[in-house]
Amino acid sequence: MMALKQKNAMIKISLYISYAALLLCFLFPLFWIVSLSLKTRQEVFAAPPRLIPSEIAFGNYTHVLQNTSVIQYLLNSGKIVTATVLLTLAVAIPAAFALSRLQFSWKRKFLFIILMTQMISAVVVSVPLYRFFSQAGVLNNFYVLVIVYAAVVLPFSTWFLKGYLDTIPNDLDEAAIIDGCNRWQTLTKVIFPVSVPGVASVTILIAVQSWSQFVVPFILLDDSRLYPVSVGIVNLQSTQTSVTTHYLAAGSVLSILPVIILFVLLQRYIISALTSGAVKG
Repeated sequence: MMALKQKNAMIKISLYISYAALLLCFLFPLFWIVSLSLKTRQEVFAAPPRLIPSEIAFGNYTHVLQNTSVIQYLLNSGKIVTATVLLTLAVAIPAAFALSRLQFSWKRKFLFIILMTQMISAVVVSVPLYRFFSQAGVLNNFYVLVIVYAAVVLPFSTWFLKGYLDTIPNDLDEAAIIDGCNRWQTLTKVIFPVSVPGVASVTILIAVQSWSQFVVPFILLDDSRLYPVSVGIVNLQSTQTSVTTHYLAAGSVLSILPVIILFVLLQRYIISALTSGAVKG
């Protein structure tokens, strides 16, 4: 009995050590970027490097905000991500509801096709899309970019929401139909309100993936005034005349703050979606 307890204790300790190592792998790059963003130019290249700056240089952020276009890049990303989320949800929610509730002969094949399209990388289609949009004369267009973003995240979003809607009992649908609701009213008035945790979760996933897109806007946008922050930060180096490592780090920190804020605001919905169904009790 004692040996079994010791074995279980060792397993738990090993798991916690593994968790700590994995967490360190994810957090250390973020910590290093924040550290670089608060260093002076001299300390950035100091040897040996210091994890914690000896002098906090908040002026790096002031310089980036006042002397670069990072605010415009952030606004561009905000517009693109907001439109992408709205367009994706407008298509994914009804599609997921239909796939969850309706029965038709080619349903499994359709689900398989959706899954297959998710496996196609945006990098693969970016160059052909560039040639197509260039010939059509619609490059440097936010609307085109939003459509491409939505197409990239739509398969996963539909699968995610379909799985969440499967956890909602069909009794709710039947009760709504008995009360005189049609399919659309059942979705909007009955199913959607109890699906908020799932919708919030997929909203974060869509927003994060869209916010971090680099290849698609890098290829489809030629006008630097339209760059999202992912592309704008990369081009920040070319707009400076001196060493800009600390400024690039400050710009990178500013670029990830909106995603962190979004996650903090919606985290309770994510936890709810992952730990419980839509109907409790």
